[in-house]
Amino acid sequence: MGKATGFMEIARIENPYRDAEARLCDFEDLHRTQPADARRAQASRCMNCGVPFCQSDFGCPLHNLIPEWNDLLYRGREREALERLLRTAPFPEFTGRVCPALCEKACNLENDATTNRDNELYLIETGFEKGWIQPRAPKLRTGRRVAVVGSGPSGLAAADYLNRLGHEVTVVERADRAGGLLMYGIPNMKLPKSVVARRIGLMAAEGVRFLLNTEADPAALSGFDAVLLCGGAKKPRALNVENAGAAGVHFAVDYLTAATRAVLSGGEPSVTAKRKRVIVVGGGDTGNDCVGTALRQGCASVTQFEMMPAPPVDRAASNPWPEWPRTLRTDYGQLEAICRQGGDPRVYQTTVKRVIADNGAVTAVETVRLKGFDPIPGTEKSLPCELLLIAAGFVGCEESTADAFGVERDRRGNMMPLDGSHHLKGNLFSAGDMRTGQSLVVRSLADGRAAASEVNEFLKG
Repeated sequence: MGKATGFMEIARIENPYRDAEARLCDFEDLHRTQPADARRAQASRCMNCGVPFCQSDFGCPLHNLIPEWNDLLYRGREREALERLLRTAPFPEFTGRVCPALCEKACNLENDATTNRDNELYLIETGFEKGWIQPRAPKLRTGRRVAVVGSGPSGLAAADYLNRLGHEVTVVERADRAGGLLMYGIPNMKLPKSVVARRIGLMAAEGVRFLLNTEADPAALSGFDAVLLCGGAKKPRALNVENAGAAGVHFAVDYLTAATRAVLSGGEPSVTAKRKRVIVVGGGDTGNDCVGTALRQGCASVTQFEMMPAPPVDRAASNPWPEWPRTLRTDYGQLEAICRQGGDPRVYQTTVKRVIADNGAVTAVETVRLKGFDPIPGTEKSLPCELLLIAAGFVGCEESTADAFGVERDRRGNMMPLDGSHHLKGNLFSAGDMRTGQSLVVRSLADGRAAASEVNEFLKG
């Protein structure tokens, strides 16, 4: 703890976003960073608590050594701070951009928490900028071969760890680019695809092999000593209403994927919000990403439905620190909608009761107010809509993957072994959202590393 009074003398200052009107003109990184002296000042606010809740079960799933690298950053020992960070965090350039910062919500300073996420991002980007991050291939190989199916957060984390342990790792990915959710499920302005590609290139230089445009075939993988399934929770929750199959109704992940493909290719997206009245069903992070993407594509308007009531501005007594605060958050997409449209796009306790279609295409939706999950009679009304995006979450992994590998899914549709481990059967393992159900990127990273440890123990016999 380099500065004992730092948290009393220095105010919390987060990395700012780019100006809303300016960033709505492109899909470039919406984050702005602060210079080294500002980051060191923010790091000085870390109190090195006797019980650091930031790295507890309430905080970071990776159990990052946050007080240690904050102290090193404050003292100007940036390379040492980065090395300490990389002991536990496989990809700080991802979590430093998209993590909701569970560590900060568990910080003893509560609403004035240390800016751990911004500090983390500064350290890793400084490392790349100064050439401290270089390929480090294992000096010794075990001769054991591992196939990792899926290149999302858990798959990449597992592949990285297993490779560092000396195993020969092959990542099998059905898409044309590696990264899974990181590449196609999160918009470019939130996580630039150049950042994902940079990490993939580094892993390849360290010896990880990537097979793209390749479906996972159990027979083709029979020559591997272990197979780790990290295919994600890809079965979206459907909107079970009349005309849900009309043209113009899309799952959020398909819409976001199309948008990212267009950004990467420089072409037009196969699904666009341009000049359309857009309605997003779902109030989570994916719904917010849809709002931000639709605005950038030039939508006529965007509205976001949330089934639950608006959360309180302040913590309820039933939601004490260090629990995650169930309070109102306004994310970048909603802030952009407020800037562009003059009001919050969110409508609470509301859902779509019926899709109204003309010649097979959506033209409007009939909405209804909710009390709990029950419709309130007499509250129906119609809203014009040419693009309806379903961001209602996921209900497990794809049945085809489970069937192909002869694995039964649990009642939630996941590949979770009965004993809670990652070991499914024989030499077959699962990790990430495919095992636990949809979760945060940081939790998937942690689960991927935990699975890799189990695979390593299995290979050691």
